[in-house]
Amino acid sequence: MRYSIYLVEDEEDLNLLLKSYLEKEGWEVTSFLTGGEAEAVIEDRPHLWILDIMLPGIDGYQLLAKIKERYPDLPVIFISARDSDLDKIIGLERGSDDYLAKPFSPRELVIRARKLLERVYSPQDRHEQVFLYDVYKIDPAKRAVFTEDDLEIELTSKEFDLLLYLLENIQLSLAREQILTAVWGIDYFGTDRVLDVLIRRLRKKLPGLRIETIYGYGYRLVKS
Repeated sequence: MRYSIYLVEDEEDLNLLLKSYLEKEGWEVTSFLTGGEAEAVIEDRPHLWILDIMLPGIDGYQLLAKIKERYPDLPVIFISARDSDLDKIIGLERGSDDYLAKPFSPRELVIRARKLLERVYSPQDRHEQVFLYDVYKIDPAKRAVFTEDDLEIELTSKEFDLLLYLLENIQLSLAREQILTAVWGIDYFGTDRVLDVLIRRLRKKLPGLRIETIYGYGYRLVKS
């Protein structure tokens, strides 16, 4: 499927660089340098918007509100030089699907965009998909994990939520705050040590999982 992507970034050099990377994936990319230019074409309904928060004129938050008012289910990725928890929370509360803080690798944006597009537009519902990893079969519909001998491995609800999120974002470096928001929700304000405990329990129950610790940042599940 040839996806249509609208990119809004006011730094011209970065705009051209990101556009080039996205187009190499075979996607049709239209880029804008101001929020006003993008606002004028909201009715076009691309498959994905990528929005910088800080824009001249109408900013990314205002654009997001207008997009979601018209098309509530249309996916949006925020990019911003302001790497604050508040910005991430506000973006997620207002309907953004992902958040990347500058500086970031253009390749990471491509990977995140691809994962989001596949999740939103795949003809197969995510709960019908069965994941195969190492000797494990993970069934989201049953919320269960089985060995190759069809023996069930008991996981708590949060352990399964975390496992599913890691599988859906395999090979991606995930920040601790990003995982906490995805698994515990945007209203969670407890200690982030709960994530370390859950990771430790997953590693113990599923030793075949290759969960890498990215010190000072978060975690990454790599392919088996």
